Amino acid sequence: MVRYQVGIRTERKILEATRELLAEGGFDASTLKAICDRAGVQAGSFYNIFPSKEQAIMQVTKEAIQAVDPDPEDSGTETLDDLVDAYIRFVTDQSDLARVYLQIAVSSSSDDSVARRFLRHHVRRVERFADALVREVDVTTPEDATAKAEVLLGALDGLAFRWVLDRSFDFARHARFAVAQCRR
Repeated sequence: MVRYQVGIRTERKILEATRELLAEGGFDASTLKAICDRAGVQAGSFYNIFPSKEQAIMQVTKEAIQAVDPDPEDSGTETLDDLVDAYIRFVTDQSDLARVYLQIAVSSSSDDSVARRFLRHHVRRVERFADALVREVDVTTPEDATAKAEVLLGALDGLAFRWVLDRSFDFARHARFAVAQCRR
């Protein structure tokens, strides 16, 4: 039992160190050595918990995304506005993590497990957006709802990339415009 509790504390220290380093210097500052030094753990302890630095970063990002989730119990009650507002909050309120999330998404082709995690997350978001579309918009088939959800998420991801490059860009206004177009 004590070893289990030590592992939990070590994981928390690693995640907190990762979160701090991402906020301070982004992806490039969050090296394995820096994470281990900040957490006060050896690399072996890190690898007992996470297979890679990217996996630790993904866990930190997952926790940030869950913090803004409008329907954490997955009861299927969120609206398109709820989902888009959560996306906006993640990108604007957790901007350091959002930037790193987008960086890893683009560069994840070298780590197959990270790419698979991103794809699973994307597919689940598409499903949730499609379900909201079915409840709110007159779509003729589930395939149409999925296609509209993919287009909307593609627009939101593109707008998020734009915002990361230019913080003066009004991401929230454009995101809400994208959802309004999707309702047509």
